[in-house]
Amino acid sequence: MKKNILFISANQLKDPYPVYPLGISYLVYYLEKNMPDIGIHLFDFNTGSYDELSELIEKVNPEYIGISFRNVDDVNFYSKNSYIKYYKSIIYLVRHKTKGRIIIGGSGYSIFPVEIFDLLKPDFGIYGEGEISLYKLIKAIEEGNNFKEIPRLIYCENGRIIFNQKNNTTCQPQPSYNNDWINYYWQNSGMLNIQTKRGCPYHCIYCTYPLIEGTNVRTHDPEILVENLKKHNIDNGVDYFFFTDSLFNLQNEFNYEFAEQILRKKLKIKWGAYFNFKKLPEDLLILFKRAGLTHIEFGTDSLCNQTLATYGKPFTFNEILKISGICNKLDIDFAHFLILGGYGETKATLQETFNNSKKIGKTVFFPFIGMRIYPKTELYKIAIKEGKLKVTDNLLFPKYYISDNFDINDAKILTNVTGKRWVFPDEDFSKIINKLRAKGKKGPLWEYLTN
Repeated sequence: MKKNILFISANQLKDPYPVYPLGISYLVYYLEKNMPDIGIHLFDFNTGSYDELSELIEKVNPEYIGISFRNVDDVNFYSKNSYIKYYKSIIYLVRHKTKGRIIIGGSGYSIFPVEIFDLLKPDFGIYGEGEISLYKLIKAIEEGNNFKEIPRLIYCENGRIIFNQKNNTTCQPQPSYNNDWINYYWQNSGMLNIQTKRGCPYHCIYCTYPLIEGTNVRTHDPEILVENLKKHNIDNGVDYFFFTDSLFNLQNEFNYEFAEQILRKKLKIKWGAYFNFKKLPEDLLILFKRAGLTHIEFGTDSLCNQTLATYGKPFTFNEILKISGICNKLDIDFAHFLILGGYGETKATLQETFNNSKKIGKTVFFPFIGMRIYPKTELYKIAIKEGKLKVTDNLLFPKYYISDNFDINDAKILTNVTGKRWVFPDEDFSKIINKLRAKGKKGPLWEYLTN
């Protein structure tokens, strides 16, 4: 009898726009290729309700239920909304509707793999990239084998949580997009997400990317990537793509080849990605522009050299200024994402950031307040040492590092005299975005906020 797996995307976050459940699409492709006899079914909480999920479970009666937890909380100092209680409710519903094995994963889960496993008590958890691990897990269950050699797997044995280490096994991932999901996200977010590489070699003190994806950068096949872009451009009318790599400009040999592939295929698309200011020569930006680059989101964090060094950033303000100038010259829209009041921030460093912001041309600044503290990061060690955090504190529920004497109201007053557009996390600009979406505008749309 054919076995079924039901994938559930738990994410409901739609601000500033809903994000396609990309991780599930990679899992689907890998199972379709390696387990063609398994029936694959999908459910998305951005488009469906608890009752609809309940009905689908009754209809499908899945042997396996894979639940993806993209976020642990909203990473917003103002609201500090945790999603753990919501995730509990999903597990409760699934557990009471089926005897199928529950397998959890996703980027949010991967930051707290043991903690969330212990709290939610699924049958299995897979942290980090899960294609090979999920395949091996299902195979082991079907064949009655043990789970000891399955990388990245967490499970319970004799009342004890077993944590299998990751190994060096990776795959060449490809996404398998669902047409119904594409239609929803294309209409409501104005873009389709895709990944070109995994891993990040940098060491920003607060960042979880190296924990989730590792520090070894693995690029995907550029020809296959471009064929995917072409397919969904032709079949679904998608002409804007956002590359969700931790940083797009990590391996330039790949970047040149990828952009040239787009041009060789005569693909008429627009795209954006996360960048930093290293390994970004002007000729590469020119090539990217020719290949459709329209938006860059810079993980800038600060415009003060002292703060940049303290945060562990690999660039200086002069590099920020230089690359920003080139982007303005090439008419590439860009936004700077900053962290105000993080570790080591002072009134003087804040003032330097605000003063330096005046030197940058047309752009928009998105400042976050403080740093969300995650385990195993350098910031976690700092917060413990300074007494801002206790070893016993439960970081599943958001805690922030805020520099002493930082005052958000003072910071907002200082931004008002920069002559630049600053969008703080407590500003609701969804009405502007929704109006632009209604007019058929695609892409991130923050360029309409720039000064």
